[in-house]
Amino acid sequence: MSTSQPKRQDVKIEDTWKLEDLFETDLLFENTLSETKKLLDKFNPYEGKLTSNPHTLLTFLKLQDTFGEALGKLYVYAHMRLHQDGSNAYYQDLASQSEDLSVAASEALAFSGPELTQLTAAQLDTFFKELPELRHYERYLNEILRQKTHILTSEMEAVLARVGELGTMPQNTFSMLNNVDMKFPTVENAKGETVRLTHGNYIPLMESQNRSVRESAFTALYNTYTSYKNTISTLFAANIKQYGFFSSMRHFETPLHSALSENNIPVTVYHELIHTVNNNLSIMHDYVTLRKEELGLDTLHMYDLFVPMIKDFEKEISYEESCDILLKALAPLGEDYLAIVKEALDNRWIDKYENEGKRSGAYSWGSYGAPHPYILLNYSPNINSLFTLAHEMGHALHSYYSHHHQPHIYGDYCIFVAEVASTVNEALLMNYLLETTQEETYKRYLINYFMEQFRSTLYRQTMFAEFELMMHTASQEGKTLTADYLCDTYYELVKKYHGPSIEVDAAIAMEWARIPHFYTPFYVYQYATGYSAAITLSERILKEGTEAVKDYKAFLSGGSSKDPIDLLKIAGVDMSTSAPIAKALEVFNSLIIQFKQTKK
Repeated sequence: MSTSQPKRQDVKIEDTWKLEDLFETDLLFENTLSETKKLLDKFNPYEGKLTSNPHTLLTFLKLQDTFGEALGKLYVYAHMRLHQDGSNAYYQDLASQSEDLSVAASEALAFSGPELTQLTAAQLDTFFKELPELRHYERYLNEILRQKTHILTSEMEAVLARVGELGTMPQNTFSMLNNVDMKFPTVENAKGETVRLTHGNYIPLMESQNRSVRESAFTALYNTYTSYKNTISTLFAANIKQYGFFSSMRHFETPLHSALSENNIPVTVYHELIHTVNNNLSIMHDYVTLRKEELGLDTLHMYDLFVPMIKDFEKEISYEESCDILLKALAPLGEDYLAIVKEALDNRWIDKYENEGKRSGAYSWGSYGAPHPYILLNYSPNINSLFTLAHEMGHALHSYYSHHHQPHIYGDYCIFVAEVASTVNEALLMNYLLETTQEETYKRYLINYFMEQFRSTLYRQTMFAEFELMMHTASQEGKTLTADYLCDTYYELVKKYHGPSIEVDAAIAMEWARIPHFYTPFYVYQYATGYSAAITLSERILKEGTEAVKDYKAFLSGGSSKDPIDLLKIAGVDMSTSAPIAKALEVFNSLIIQFKQTKK
């Protein structure tokens, strides 16, 4: 670790988050933890009685909410304290204790799921009439009924629970291989220094203006994966088989139906994404051609896709300047939205800079019942950090609105909509910068930055989603997923998506082997759908103003009170159609045109 990083105790207090808003002292945390543990015993008397009468059911659900809110605060506080400095033994212990409590809660409440699935629609109607207050939980209980056909007998559920650990073995084994056992060779960076290639420095090396650096990093990475291709293909195939097994055991039509069922997403959403993007591959092909021309290359290779097209451009932006820019950029969302952002910036919702032992990256996190969410940054004075601040502030405001407008049971939102608010903020920031920037080089850099988001999020993640669907379908049809089959199929997809202006290097056929999200089946498509929804929403906000902003805030306030498709409809986006995908693709095309029109 760099010795230039300060120790946690030396960081200025104003640059840290104020976790005292959650628990004023660690002693208060410890006392609350002790009291919350005692609540577990209060669940025991309800076992076997949840469906007996509405009063018992309501009392249990309220108790569950009370416990869940308390556990959430404890878990978040302990882990955020640990993320400040992972070497702090005291906070390691607090985090471990909160995790133990979470496990104990799962065990104490294990009886509730099977019992609640025994409810019938008629019985619920009777309960609601006898006790109208129970309607507070109507959506929660109806969701249990909706999934009821996929809940098995108690005996079969017990069997599936016991083999569930076996189902995680492909993912866990891949993670261990990918993150621990697999070692990459050394390469030279742009300074001529010999460095060990890692997951963390791969993309920075691929962004180097030195082409030999990019090529050597690309070759070293994929040669390493190729040397493990049979092992990884076996793990990949095993994960698909285990998911197919559990899907069929729960009587889902396909694994895709199983994955989308939890949030009631129609499978047509997945298919429409792939179909619409495939019908607009010419836009992606145009971008690849543009990249080849701008880089001045006779032959564009796969290792040329990440390097910025604008050479030797740097812009230093301090944290204070980023805050000022952000407030101006988010002005279209109204004074009430800005007031919350100012509160976050002025009253220590944010942990700003790196220190020794601090968790890398960035996130927004919080807990229902807390005064506000928090943001962890590792701010550097550059454009990427400005966009990261905007992104995480979007998450924070989404959580703030949801937590303040929904009861605990519906306070959180699902992954399908999770990236919408963050990307809306980024899109509004980009629009502001493009409108106010006079320097042509900076403007071209920004357009390049924006176009890369479309390439890497909308097109690349859809390509992943298409590959994933093809492999699950092939497995269901009895096809053996050998390393050669996986590589050949993936290679053809890469060629299709990138078009004729690029030399599709043979090594890229192994890219599927390094994508950890494939071990969470049918997850990646949500990056593309969320991005498309956000681009459409930001366009509507900028064009329609007050009414669009009102609808958007209603969406932000929705939590999980409705299905995610219906929540987005409130904001003016219908993800059950292809229209938002098509709209986002139109924006991408307009950026390509705009970039061509700008002068160097």
